[in-house]
Amino acid sequence: MSGLFSSAGDGLGRPRGTAGYAEAADALAVQYEEVGFAGVHGDVLHLVPAEPARILDVGAGTGRDAAALAARGHRVVAVEPTAELRAHGRRIHAGSGMDWVDDVLPDLALSRHPGRFDAVFATAVWMHLDAGERRRAMARVCALLEPGGRFFVNLRHGPVPAGRHMFDVSAAETVELGAAYGLRAVHRSERPDLHGRDGVRWSVLVLQHAAA
Repeated sequence: MSGLFSSAGDGLGRPRGTAGYAEAADALAVQYEEVGFAGVHGDVLHLVPAEPARILDVGAGTGRDAAALAARGHRVVAVEPTAELRAHGRRIHAGSGMDWVDDVLPDLALSRHPGRFDAVFATAVWMHLDAGERRRAMARVCALLEPGGRFFVNLRHGPVPAGRHMFDVSAAETVELGAAYGLRAVHRSERPDLHGRDGVRWSVLVLQHAAA
């Protein structure tokens, strides 16, 4: 949700994929919370684990999705490298029960949270990685998934906001890359922008660990 994070910095010690997010954190916190988890992920709710599961939300932003997943009984790790967004998330979703982590893709160490996950979410983040970083990140996501686990991806297409670090990444490329690392597509759809922004649309993908 916050923008996906490269380990390369912006000169200020921040991952370059987070460019523009700290400065806009107050406005983004309002924007992110204007739409709910079910609105963003309505097409794929049937693929979210029904029983309590271990879930990783990468680029959690204010924790909107992570809090909703925790409310469903899941154990959620919320990864967000922008300190300002984490602060908003801890305030807005205080007591939700998820674990906040300051970490980054493509390497995503998760040193305090070892082991695999039943699902990994990357909402509005994947397009912040360049081609080489996307390959490393897909390998890492695959390694983090339990056999049969699912990778939920929301890809933004359209104009790049001023000051952001973003690439034009297609759904087809993402599906192909996932297949190279043992993930098969079980859902692929398109949706308009929920905030009504001109020229912005979204691809919704779910990739499943092939060792199901």
